[in-house]
Amino acid sequence: MPGPQLVAFDLDDTLAPSKCAIPEPIGDLLVRLAERVEVAIISGGQLEQFRKQVVEQLPAAPDEVLERIHLLPTCGTQYYRLRGGEIVTVYAHALTQDERDRALAAVESEAKRLGLWEAEPWGDILEDRGSQITFSALGQQAPIDAKMAWDPDSSKKSTLRDAVAAQLPDLEVRSGGSTSVDITHRGIDKAYGMKQLADATGISLDDMLFVGDRLDPDGNDYPVLALGVDCHAVEGWEDTVAYLERLVPTLG
Repeated sequence: MPGPQLVAFDLDDTLAPSKCAIPEPIGDLLVRLAERVEVAIISGGQLEQFRKQVVEQLPAAPDEVLERIHLLPTCGTQYYRLRGGEIVTVYAHALTQDERDRALAAVESEAKRLGLWEAEPWGDILEDRGSQITFSALGQQAPIDAKMAWDPDSSKKSTLRDAVAAQLPDLEVRSGGSTSVDITHRGIDKAYGMKQLADATGISLDDMLFVGDRLDPDGNDYPVLALGVDCHAVEGWEDTVAYLERLVPTLG
């Protein structure tokens, strides 16, 4: 059976620890993979995170290899390619100022009402990413151990998500990473990003593979599985390295 023509990845806790640079083995494997097939990264994070965590960490490679890497921040509401050593915009679908203002107000008020607004966060709790508003319960720079301990069963995030969604019926509100809730235009999730990839590349969803750490029904990778894309679950970047070391030699 032929292998995938495109392999897509979640970023945090799949290719790298949350908000951290990709480890060297991941960078090497992404380039080896891009020598054979198209490679995509889809995450709720903004472009600057992709730049720092991934692009600036990739080993040297020919332009024609790097051009096979597709970057889809904020779950595919933005789409970028690597061309000639630059990050080039394919599209960016921003929220309106009214939508952003209402989203910021709703998530702050509901978080405070539910007792989920941290008095001393590590960095900003709210972030306007243009096409997405993100609430990070402990702040954008919170250490990984604190983030993992904050909401292990996702009940806090789910309660906040439901409360904010009731205030913003015209927008999409969903659980993001370990401590985050994301707000975008309706219908925006990682499945949306995968469909955008299919349209842009001409590669069928049936010929794609997605690798992520949150493929459970409450996870932000689950929409890709529900879309019918072939998926592989990992529990961290080390799992991804082990999987790619088996997969890459079978491709191309």
